[in-house]
Amino acid sequence: MQGITTFLWFDEQAEEAANHYVSVFKAMGRDDSEVTLVSRYGPSASQAAGRPEGSVFTVWFRLDGQEFGSLNGGPMFAFSEAISLMVNCENQEEIDGFWERLSEGGEEGPCGWLKDKFGLSWQVVPGDMMRMMQEGDPERQERVMAEVLQMKKLDVATLQKAYEG
Repeated sequence: MQGITTFLWFDEQAEEAANHYVSVFKAMGRDDSEVTLVSRYGPSASQAAGRPEGSVFTVWFRLDGQEFGSLNGGPMFAFSEAISLMVNCENQEEIDGFWERLSEGGEEGPCGWLKDKFGLSWQVVPGDMMRMMQEGDPERQERVMAEVLQMKKLDVATLQKAYEG
């Protein structure tokens, strides 16, 4: 068991979202991705939550080896950009694939950020993005950031060119 698990609150789309995320990651070759458990509201919990008995309560799933939990808890909380999930990609092909699949039905944002069709924010970035932003002189970092700020989906070649000067 991992020490910290991200837990996502949905109105009533937890199972649909988990299946979608697993399908995206598997399509991108991240095979350590699967729905691991679906629990359902029993009599006590359904009465307390105002949910139909037998409807999906929690869904546990794994994406690229990372465990997640999710809950159909009702409409009182919604996702915001204050939290996002970051996907580190090995190359432009992975960035393109994750970007296309995760943004479908959602909304593209600036700087490699998007919202999926469930409203969850994602960052789709090159795996060496942190290295480019932390190593080297401030001018190099500034060139990379200037390029990032002009993009929606990130372009590895453009960022690498800015990094190299």
